[in-house]
Amino acid sequence: MNRKDFFKVTALAVAGIAIGPALLESCAKTSTTPQGPSVNFTLDLSKSANAALNNIGGYVYSNGVIITRVSTASLGFVALSQTCTHQGCTVAYSYQTLAFVCPCHGGTYDASGNVTGGPPPSPLKSYGITRSGNILTIKG
Repeated sequence: MNRKDFFKVTALAVAGIAIGPALLESCAKTSTTPQGPSVNFTLDLSKSANAALNNIGGYVYSNGVIITRVSTASLGFVALSQTCTHQGCTVAYSYQTLAFVCPCHGGTYDASGNVTGGPPPSPLKSYGITRSGNILTIKG
């Protein structure tokens, strides 16, 4: 190897060492920590705005959260972040598939917010729900 080739190889090696970690970092997986707003609010099931929650499969959006009636049990409700973790579209609930579905790219989530299909990189944030009479309290 002559001197000119040595300097070319050395320059390429130094550039590779400097740029390599940045390229590898960009290929790293996205965090799987669920993201969503911190909330603490109530919904009155007797109000017309929340009437959908009186039927299995019904859902409403409130404070960045989708609240869904999944069964007739007293605590048969699920509350998840309404924002798909792929590109921020608003998810909806499909009673036919028992899944939360993103209409933009077909991402799907189960009732715990876990990704079950499509491109979403992480689960939806799940919120705690308590019920006292007709009042649901959503926290998390």
